[in-house]
Amino acid sequence: MIPMSDPAITPDLVSKHNLTQDEFAKIKTILGREPSYTELGIFSVMWSEHCSYKNTRPLLKTFPTKSPRILVGAGEENAGIIDIGDGLAIAFKIESHNHPSAVEPFQGAATGVGGIIRDIFTMGARPVCAINSLRFGPIDAGPNAAHNRRLFSGVVSGIAHYGNCFGIPTIAGEVYFDPSYEGNPLVNAFCLGVLRHDQIARGAAKGAGNPVFYVGPATGRDGLAGAAFASRDLTEETASQQRGAVQVGDPFMEKLVCEACLELLATGAVAGIQDMGAAGLTCSTCETAARAGTGIEIELALVPQRAPGMTPYEIMLSESQERMLIIVKSGREDEVKRIFDKWDLPWARIGQVTETGQMIVKHHGEIVADITARKLADEAPVYHPPASEPAYLQAVRAFSLASVPASTDPAADLKKLLAWPSIASKNWVYRQYDHTVRDGSVVCPGSDAAVIRIKGDSLPEGTAGVVEKFIALTVDCNAAYVYLDPYEGAKIAVAEAARNLACSGATPLGTTDNLNFANPHNPELFWQLKESVRGLAEACRFFNAPVTGGNCSLYNQSPAGPIDPTPTVAMVGLIEKPEFITTQWFKDEGDAIILLGDAIDEQDPMRGLGGSAWLQCVRALKTGTPPRCDLEKERQLHNTVRSFIACGQIKSAHDCSEGGLAVALAESCISQQIARETPRLIGAKIDLSFAVSASTRLDALLFGETQSRIVVSAAPANVVKIVERAKILGLAATQIGLVEGSELAIKAGVWEGKWPLVELHDLWWNAIARAMAL
Repeated sequence: MIPMSDPAITPDLVSKHNLTQDEFAKIKTILGREPSYTELGIFSVMWSEHCSYKNTRPLLKTFPTKSPRILVGAGEENAGIIDIGDGLAIAFKIESHNHPSAVEPFQGAATGVGGIIRDIFTMGARPVCAINSLRFGPIDAGPNAAHNRRLFSGVVSGIAHYGNCFGIPTIAGEVYFDPSYEGNPLVNAFCLGVLRHDQIARGAAKGAGNPVFYVGPATGRDGLAGAAFASRDLTEETASQQRGAVQVGDPFMEKLVCEACLELLATGAVAGIQDMGAAGLTCSTCETAARAGTGIEIELALVPQRAPGMTPYEIMLSESQERMLIIVKSGREDEVKRIFDKWDLPWARIGQVTETGQMIVKHHGEIVADITARKLADEAPVYHPPASEPAYLQAVRAFSLASVPASTDPAADLKKLLAWPSIASKNWVYRQYDHTVRDGSVVCPGSDAAVIRIKGDSLPEGTAGVVEKFIALTVDCNAAYVYLDPYEGAKIAVAEAARNLACSGATPLGTTDNLNFANPHNPELFWQLKESVRGLAEACRFFNAPVTGGNCSLYNQSPAGPIDPTPTVAMVGLIEKPEFITTQWFKDEGDAIILLGDAIDEQDPMRGLGGSAWLQCVRALKTGTPPRCDLEKERQLHNTVRSFIACGQIKSAHDCSEGGLAVALAESCISQQIARETPRLIGAKIDLSFAVSASTRLDALLFGETQSRIVVSAAPANVVKIVERAKILGLAATQIGLVEGSELAIKAGVWEGKWPLVELHDLWWNAIARAMAL
C-alpha cells in the first residue's frame, strides 16, 4: 500500500500538511488504518478551509438561498444558476485568488480569472462577461508604496492578459487601497455565463461503468497543494516555500477547452463534468463521485504528465490549469475523442465510474489511495470557533465628532478626495481590459453598474430566436465600515450593491459573495466574520437577492496584521426594457438635479462621517461608528427610483457613497466618456442651504456618507411629479440645483464653493496614473 519512496507518516509531517492530530485521528478512523503519503496529501487539501469550509459552513447555512428563479442553488454545483425568463438562465460566481496573487501577482490573478471562467462553462453556460474586486496597500505614499504598486500592476496585467486573450469583456469592478492590505492583497474574480434551462450540466459521476476522461494540457508540478496554501496565514516563509503553489495559466488553451466542452455537452454524450480547480484531480474525482453516490477509479499512469518522474502525490495535488474531468456515457467515447481531436486538445481515458462508493487511485496498477468519496468530500470536520467582540470597538464607539476639527477648506477637501486613489477614476485599470469584446457591453466601466446585452451568440450552440435580455452587474464592499461595525458594514455592502443596480434601472436577481477574512482561530477576528455574515444574510433576504454561491477566503493576514474584514458582494439584476437603462452622469443643460433621501442623518451622532472617506483621507483617521443602514428606507428608495426610470421621468441616477454628496455631484459632472480620452464635462449649480442650520457641520453636509441617497436629474417639467410622488411614498426629495455651465458650484448657507470641471476631471481621472508613475 505504501511505496518505498514515500516518507514515513509522522506528527511533524501531519502538521506540515496543516492537519491537526484530531483530524489525523479521524482520517485513520475513516480508513481503518494509517494513510499513505498520497492519501495524507489528498485529505490535507480536501479538508483545508479553502475546500471544506470547516470553520464557516454553519455560518453559510444562514444565508437565504431560495427564490422562484433559482435553478441551481448555493453549494449544489460549481456555480449558481438563475432564471431570467424565456427559457434562458445565467450562471455566475465570485472566487478569490488572494495568496497566489501576493506571491506571483501576474499569474496569481490570471489563473484566478481562468478558474472562475471554468466554473461557469462547466455548468454548460457560455461565459459572456467578467468583473473583479481588488484591494491593495497604499500606492501613493508610505514605506511599502513601491511594493504595493508592483503588486497592483502585476495583478491588473494578469487579469487583462487572461480575460483579453480568452475573449471575454471585463466590464465592472472596484479597487480600494488601504494599509491593512499591505502584504496580503485581495483579488476576487467574478464571471457570468448564459445558457438555456435544458443546457444545465452537472458535476456528478453518474452511471457505473461510464468511462472517465481527462482533457486539457498535461499535469505538471505547478500549483501543488494550492488549496492548502490558501488556508494558512501568509508570511514571508510560507510565501517563499509555496511559490510553486501558484499556477501558470494559458488563456488560449482555456478557450479551446471551453469551446470543446460546450460542443461536447450539446451532443448529450456527457454524464458529468467537473473542472480541475482547487485540489486538482483530487477534488474533481471525489466530488463528482460523492454528488452521484457512486465510486470512481483512476489510473495515474494514464494521466498526461509534462514533468518526468511525477509521484502519485504530485499528480493528485497538482493544480495545473485548464484541465477538465469528464464522465462520458458508455458507448459514446468516439464522439468525445472526435471533438477533442477537432479542437487539438490533449485527452486521455484515465478510469471509470464504479458502484463501490470508493475513490480508488492506482499508479501502474498499484493502489495508492482508497478512500470513501463521500467521507472525503462531504464529511470534513466542522468547527464552531469561539467569537468575542474585538477590544478596539470600544474606542470606535467612544469616538466623537467633537474631537474632529471642522474643515477649514471644503473646496480643497473635495479636490483631495477626488484624487484619493480609492475614489479616483479607475480608468488606469479598466483601459487595460477589453470591455467591449463580443459586442454585448451596453454600459461599460465608469457608471454605478455595468450592463451587458444577452443576444443570440451569447448562448451555447443550438439556440435560435433569442429574446434579448439586459443584465446589470456590480460589486461592492466598504471594508472600513465592516471593520468599524461588521454587522452594519455588511448590510451596507449589500444595500449599496442593490442601490447601484437600481440606479441602472435593474431589479436584483441574486448575489454571490466572497468572504475575505483573517485567521478564524482568533476569537476577535472570527467575531468579525460571524457578524458580517449576519448582516449579509439579513440584507440579501430583505432585497430578495438570494446567495447563489461564492467563496470563503480566510487567513488573509500578513506579519503586519490582519486585513480589514472584506465581505465582497457581487449582485446581478435584470433590466426589463432597453429604454430603462440609466447611467450616472448628467445629460442636458437646464435639467433639474434632485436629491432623493436625507441630506444629512440628524440621528447619527457622527453625521455620516464615521469611517468616511473624508475622515480617512483628510484627517488620516479610520474610526467612528459608520452610518446607519435602514433597510426598509433603502428598499423604498430603490423601488421609487426604478418606478421613475420606468415612467421615463429621470435621465440620470447616481448613488451617494464614498465621499458623500459633493463627490457624487462631481462624478455626475465629469464621469461621462464619449470617446477615448474624451470626457463630456457638464456643470452644475447646487444650493444646499435648505439643509443648513446653526448646528450643521459643512464637512458633514458635503462629505458625510449618510445612507439611502441617490442624486437624479430630470427635465424641469418632471420635477414636481418626482418630488410629490417621492413624498407620498415617504421618501425625502428636494430639488437642489440645475445642470448648467462649465463648473461645479455649491452653495450652503453663507459658504460657496466653485470648481472648474477641467481641474476636477484632471485630478480624478489621472490620480492613479500619477501614483503609478512615482
